[in-house]
Amino acid sequence: MTEREKGPEKGPEKATQRATEKVRLGRTDVEVTRLGLGLAPIGGLFTAVGDEAARATVEAAWDLGLRYFDTAPLYGCGLSERRAGAVLSGKSREEFTLSTKVGRLLVPRGADTQEFWAESSDLTPVFDFSHAGVLRSHAESLLRLGLDRVDIAHIHDPDDHFAEAMSGAYPALAELRARGQVGAVSAGMNQAGMLADLARAGDFDCLMLAGRYTLLDQSGLDELLPLCREKGISVLAAGVYNSGLLADPKPGAHFDYAPADRALVDRALAIRAVCERHGVPLRAAAIQFPLGHPAVASVVIGARSPEEIIDNTAMFDWDIPGAMWADLKRDGLLPEEAPTP
Repeated sequence: MTEREKGPEKGPEKATQRATEKVRLGRTDVEVTRLGLGLAPIGGLFTAVGDEAARATVEAAWDLGLRYFDTAPLYGCGLSERRAGAVLSGKSREEFTLSTKVGRLLVPRGADTQEFWAESSDLTPVFDFSHAGVLRSHAESLLRLGLDRVDIAHIHDPDDHFAEAMSGAYPALAELRARGQVGAVSAGMNQAGMLADLARAGDFDCLMLAGRYTLLDQSGLDELLPLCREKGISVLAAGVYNSGLLADPKPGAHFDYAPADRALVDRALAIRAVCERHGVPLRAAAIQFPLGHPAVASVVIGARSPEEIIDNTAMFDWDIPGAMWADLKRDGLLPEEAPTP
């Protein structure tokens, strides 16, 4: 039985940065809870979920007081947006914050096929960072969601499309922001370097950094996070389990969507051993670590069941002693310069 299958452990509550605490993004009026729900899993990431379990997961997050939800057209080729909207369209629109993404259109027989999605679709994503493509993507997302607006729009994975993202996608989102049709303009990537380039090139309110500021990878600390702090750009930290390795480290666990190599597994196990000496689940340390940096506003974690989101919330609220972070640094498992909660 894995830690996740055991359900949430009971730990003392801490007084600050509760999962349901709200914080404002950048200079906007958009607020997110410190813990957000990532909705890729309910789109059938790796494993089929089904409509009923997806609905129960979103409802469980709502019942726990979480009010930030992040989705994308890519997730299940529209399935995540439709399933999220089926729940959120019935909630008071002023009570929650929703983000989705632009940069891919869903078309029959598109080119950007991915093997991650376990539930079938007759649509496939195709990259399109053009002005017209982004406006179309935004409009189609609203239809799938059954909502009249999204609060945050992320330019999604422009790794090989920087010029088009800045000449097409960014101006389109800036126009939507100026018209009040989105509250915050962002970009979301699995790398820190280009996010820093984007932050210098445009007027971004927030940025979603996936997998690059975690207990296993602090590359976001080199340039991006200090730059965001300087410019007043809020960072949304996603992928804090690095696709699962920091939730349950073992051979075969995923790191960045692929099986982790032995060195990464060993490092994750070493981090877990330090955590356990202080009575702290590794999952709690993984969730809380990014919030030690003042640029990070929220941690966004995916879940595919009520049990997982209940566990994520319990891990966020676990009381972690400062001595644990000190021991991780002493053992060379965290850099000295990394700020900790």
